[in-house]
This record gives sequence, C-alpha cells and structure tokens, in this order.
Amino acid sequence: MRTRSSGAVLAAGLATGFVADLVLADPERGHPVAVFGRAAERLEGALYADSRSRGAIHTALCVGSAAAVGTAISHRNTPPLAAYLATAAATWCVLGAASLRREAAAIGDLLENGDLEAARERLPRLCGRDHRGLSEGEVARAVVESVAENTSDAVVAPLFWGAVAGVPGLLAYRAANTLDAMVGHKSERYLKFGWSAARLDDAMNLVPARLTGLLTVAMAPKVGGSRQEAWRALRFDGAKHPSPNAGRCEAAAAGALGLRLGGTNSYASRIEHRPYLGVGRSPRGFDVARANRLSAAVSGGAAGVLVGGALASRLLMSAALRRRHRA
Repeated sequence: MRTRSSGAVLAAGLATGFVADLVLADPERGHPVAVFGRAAERLEGALYADSRSRGAIHTALCVGSAAAVGTAISHRNTPPLAAYLATAAATWCVLGAASLRREAAAIGDLLENGDLEAARERLPRLCGRDHRGLSEGEVARAVVESVAENTSDAVVAPLFWGAVAGVPGLLAYRAANTLDAMVGHKSERYLKFGWSAARLDDAMNLVPARLTGLLTVAMAPKVGGSRQEAWRALRFDGAKHPSPNAGRCEAAAAGALGLRLGGTNSYASRIEHRPYLGVGRSPRGFDVARANRLSAAVSGGAAGVLVGGALASRLLMSAALRRRHRA
C-alpha cells in the first residue's frame, strides 16, 4: 500500500535528517533558512504598514509559500528515493540542535575559563538580550533558558510537524518560527505588523512545547536531576512565563537541573521582569554543559518518539484502508 511505503519513507527521512544535523550542523553561509529570511525581509519592505492586516498578509504569503514548496517536492507521485532524500534534506535544513548546543558550549567554556567579557560578547549569537554588564550568573541563565526554549523550537517542534505533515509541515513550521523571530516581538514597529506571526508561532508550538516539557521530566536523571522536581516545576511554574510555550520548556529544565530561572531581562527596546521558575540555586557557567546534555537527551527522545509515531500512524492508516477495501 502507498500509505505503508510513504510512512517508511517519511520516518527514514526524518531520522536521516536528524542525524545529518548532528553531524553537519548548520553552514556558516548560504543556509536555506537565511535565504528565506532575506526574502521575507524584502517582502516586508513592500508590504509594511502599521497594521495587523498587512502583517497577516505577510505571514500568509511567507508561510504559505514555504508549505507550497514542501508540497511540490513531496508530491504523492514522487518516487520513494526522491521523497526520502527530500525529507532528509528538509529535516536537516529546519533542525538546529547541533548549532544551538555548539553556541551554548562556546559561551559556557568562556565562563568556566573566567573570560566573562568574551562570553558577554558572544551571547547575542544565541539570544536577543542586552549583554552589556551581565554577571556570570546572568549570562549563564540566559544560555540555559535559550537552550531549554530552543530545544523545542529548533528540534522537537520541527520534528513534530514533520511527523504530522511531512515536508510541507517541516518547511511551514520553520517559516513561521523564523518570522516570529524577525517580526514577532513587541517593539513599536512590529507590535501590530508582527502580531499574526507571533500568534501563528504560538499555535504551532503549543503541542511541541508541552511534549518538550514532558520529555525533560523523563530525562532529568540524565543530568543528575529528579523527575519529581522537574514535574513539580513544570506543573506549578510552567504557566507563569509570559510565553504560552517557552515557560513549559524552561520550567521543566529548571526543575531537572536544580536551578532557578527567570528574573529581569533587558532588551534593546524594553525591560521584562520574568517570574521565577524552579526553586534551586542560580545558574553558573558549568551549568551550561549540563543544560546541553539535557537538551541532547530530550532531542534524542523526541526523535525516537516522533519518528516512531510517524511510522506507526501511517501503518495504522494503511491497515484501516485495507480493512475498508475488504469490507
């Protein structure tokens, strides 16, 4: 049956792309996501107005185009080998596990070596906070929080949408998440124009963020943590965060690592006072390596669950179709 073979192709492509990301990471130049970002920027220049409707048009065109490209390259008549290669390539393009942990590790190493100034200077490569004058603990907290949130955004969520909708899901998710990073923040320019991109990203991350939280609870012993503490933090602190999704990931990570995350964050255009997540100590430089180990465990667990789910769901669909035929 076509459904059975397509399930095997999808699962194999997702697994290959996941491994390729770990081995190859992201190229420094010419990454397809960067190409998409430049195209979205040019379209913004043509469409921009301080209105939600213009932003919605921008979001629909960018995300819809990405989904259309995915549909075109994974048409049902595409030969299995070509479909497998397309899925693997798309998965590699949209994942960012290796690059995330590489950047985090570089900052963590600088902190552990006592080079706080260099760690501060490198922080903008990982998150958008104002890095000037941050203490070691504040830099470490920013890195741990970024690793926790982006384990969902850069790994679990794209794999989830790939398992659900194949290559169109992979590309549409990455387009939505990239747009959110570009225009979804609460600056004066993007408060209205970026509203639809932010809401779409929130919607697409609702399930993946909660899956990330649960997997973080499951993997807590991998970093010497307690599943009970991780679950307590996820349950009681996850909803305190202003983001409907990031808080689940960060709270579970705080509990698993025995840390307290949250506090005052300074950005270019605003200062945010975030609620505390977890009841442990403040992060230190050496906690970055622990956060990376937790992220790797959660990412591997997500790959196993979602690749297996993609295959199992399509096998079940194939069996249901066979039963209907016989009936």
